[in-house]
Amino acid sequence: MNVQVYKDPAQIGKAVATLFAAQVVKNPDCILGMATGSTPLPTYGALVELYEQGVVDFSTVRSFNLDEYVGISRSHEQSYYRFMFDNLFSKINIKPENVQVPFPASENLEDDCAAYDAAIDAAGGVDLQILGIGHNGHIAFNEPASVFPFGTHIVDLTQSTIEANKRFFDSIDDVPRRAMTMGIGTIMKAREIVIVATGADKADAACAMINGPVDPQCPASVLQLHPAVTAFLDEASASRLG
Repeated sequence: MNVQVYKDPAQIGKAVATLFAAQVVKNPDCILGMATGSTPLPTYGALVELYEQGVVDFSTVRSFNLDEYVGISRSHEQSYYRFMFDNLFSKINIKPENVQVPFPASENLEDDCAAYDAAIDAAGGVDLQILGIGHNGHIAFNEPASVFPFGTHIVDLTQSTIEANKRFFDSIDDVPRRAMTMGIGTIMKAREIVIVATGADKADAACAMINGPVDPQCPASVLQLHPAVTAFLDEASASRLG
């Protein structure tokens, strides 16, 4: 795992955006793996700037998002579909039909999961995936567990994740209790992965991911086994690395 330490999240955002822009310039038909939450926002802001400057053209890019809540509509202000359009897709020239965000809405959610993995495979797989990391080492909605889940699946959110997400809703009772998420196996199929950690509250998780054993109790630790991973940390999140 290649580890890069920067002063602050803004610097990380510019660095990661540069990697994504380079991927698109190199392969205009590439498949990008996208994430939601506060961690990738500096990257998305920097990508919008590069697009506005004419540096990068997203017109033939396709994307797949990591996850989505079960039980909320795509128009809901806290849906991850809405998040991506509000913060990135509506500000660049990616075609809406080239955007894929999980949509767990059929009568058989397991069929939705299998179809999502099949769509990624049919597209040729993700070329470059961005990830954030949770306080407990989770990536996407893959929480600490006894095994690494392989494919896209439905997960019951832990109380700590519900607590972390309640700030986005009117009350904790409004936070969805389930989500559809790429599994560890789906994520690990990406040809290149970028994971970002910022803030002192992520220092323990970053240390376990980089220096700890590969253990499903810290799902991000599995990235040690991937041949092309770069971890982008700010000084605060890197404070325990030594």
